[in-house]
Amino acid sequence: MPKISIVTDSTAYLDEETLVENEINVIPLSVVFGQETSRETEMGTEEFFGKMRAHEKLPTTSQPSLGEFIDLYEKLGETADSIISFHLSSGISGTFETAVAASRSVEGVNVYPFDTEISCSAQGYYAVEAAKLVREGKTVDEIFEALTSIRDTLSGYFIVADLNHLHRGGRMSGAQKFLGSALQIKPILHFDDKVIVPFEKVRTEKRAIKRVMELLEQDAADGPVRATVVHANVPEKAEEIRSTLDKKYDNLEIDLGVFGPVIGTHLGEQSLGLTWYKK
Repeated sequence: MPKISIVTDSTAYLDEETLVENEINVIPLSVVFGQETSRETEMGTEEFFGKMRAHEKLPTTSQPSLGEFIDLYEKLGETADSIISFHLSSGISGTFETAVAASRSVEGVNVYPFDTEISCSAQGYYAVEAAKLVREGKTVDEIFEALTSIRDTLSGYFIVADLNHLHRGGRMSGAQKFLGSALQIKPILHFDDKVIVPFEKVRTEKRAIKRVMELLEQDAADGPVRATVVHANVPEKAEEIRSTLDKKYDNLEIDLGVFGPVIGTHLGEQSLGLTWYKK
């Protein structure tokens, strides 16, 4: 049986147990504080946000190099016939395009880069599902067909404490309409056509959370749902949301995820998100 290897970049923020259990390979992005560059896989979330608070200037982020991708694909190609490589949205990072370039530069293994058009836990859904299908003996074509069902029902919304991070990082389309009133509102954001755009303006964080939970409810009423509450260094608040939803729905599989260093650079500390898809 042909062997298929699974790759994702570090912005899926999958925990070590999930990576090991599913044999998922990670290629890391990096954060840069001044002259210091660190792979985000080498820095805990709490450590990162503490460092960000201590620095006057926001850190920047960098994607894996072409050479790093080629090295990983060639190494995996020693034992695998095919590689499926999942990456954060090409609308906010060049990582996917670099993966595409690398896929054309390796020989002896077929590489299939996949633009998840999103990031964080939602990106991780694809990698974990693909790994499960590999264990079931599915082909690459069958795996891609199954992943379409995730994409068709995938939703993700997030609430940021400070829009300036996104605006200064150039990661949000349409941010201008919120600047000026940013202190008075809690905008709900989401990915649309691969980029981050405003979804709704809400007056308080409490109302914003309630609105996103209502959006989840519309899908949870139809059948089983896999969901994740994502947070930027506010675990207690995230657990409160997770617990509330877990008690409310019998057909909901829900856990916690994080906005790690690279995504946290652009969203800022205390951001919250909720992502899900119909199983």
